[in-house]
Amino acid sequence: MGMDKKSPSSSPEFSVREFFQRFPDEQACLEHIMAVRFGGTFMHCPSCGVEGQFHKLAKRRVYACPHCLHQIAPTANTILHDTRTPLVSWFYAMYLFCTTRHGVSGKELQRQLGVTYKTGWRIGQQIRELTMKAQSFDALLSGHIELDEAYVGGRRSGGKRGRGAPGKTIVMGLASRDGNMKAVVIPDVKKDTLRSVVLDNVEPGSVVSTDELYSYNLLTGDGFQHGAVKHGRKEYAFYDYKTGENHHVNTVEGFWRLFKASIRSTHVQISGRYMNRYLSEFTFRASNRERVNGMFDLLVGAL
Repeated sequence: MGMDKKSPSSSPEFSVREFFQRFPDEQACLEHIMAVRFGGTFMHCPSCGVEGQFHKLAKRRVYACPHCLHQIAPTANTILHDTRTPLVSWFYAMYLFCTTRHGVSGKELQRQLGVTYKTGWRIGQQIRELTMKAQSFDALLSGHIELDEAYVGGRRSGGKRGRGAPGKTIVMGLASRDGNMKAVVIPDVKKDTLRSVVLDNVEPGSVVSTDELYSYNLLTGDGFQHGAVKHGRKEYAFYDYKTGENHHVNTVEGFWRLFKASIRSTHVQISGRYMNRYLSEFTFRASNRERVNGMFDLLVGAL
């Protein structure tokens, strides 16, 4: 079994060299979009119903049926429709979003893609919207769930830190021990607010770990197996011998540390107006961090 473990010094799963080998030009990008969105260029024509090899038209991002000449534009109704930015640049931007740890700023996209800052910022925001589509799932989180809230974004004008700090956006993270994660913006940390988020996203009867915030006391009454670590007493984990569950919120707190570090080092500050997009970007990576190739295709499929 040890032979199957990847060496830390081995080449990454999807290196920059491999990326440009796979996507050297516009044609390669279009063919990949056709493969992910339509299953390839050999298909049944939706117009005449005849199976055949669709061929790309010269100088156009369009494929045509060899029998009735019905046309399919793989970028139609996507963020790439009518874009003047080369598709290779868009693909490389998505690749950066899949492989980076601390996020990608508009200035970084400006430098990497050779575009204006306005274009780089717009590309970044549109890819974050893609992560919202790719990351969205209706299934409730189940198993053992960690809940924790944080105050992020904006400039702190001094005064109180932590809960109740001025000029901050309140966010709540929900992490399943199986790897799936969600994060949302919330208006406050009152009991009704937290209860609504939990009931909308967590399967009833799940094991839930939180800190000692009083508002979380609602969970037991709603049928959850609740365990609270008391940070105020320097308690960061405990084992419940009655249920056999190990309670802590280290997963979510680790996510918040990475997210806040990204804001400080990459984005400087984030407006509450766009906070959900940035949360989606980071939860997308957190839920899919073990498979860069799959993450990239999820973005292409969400186009």
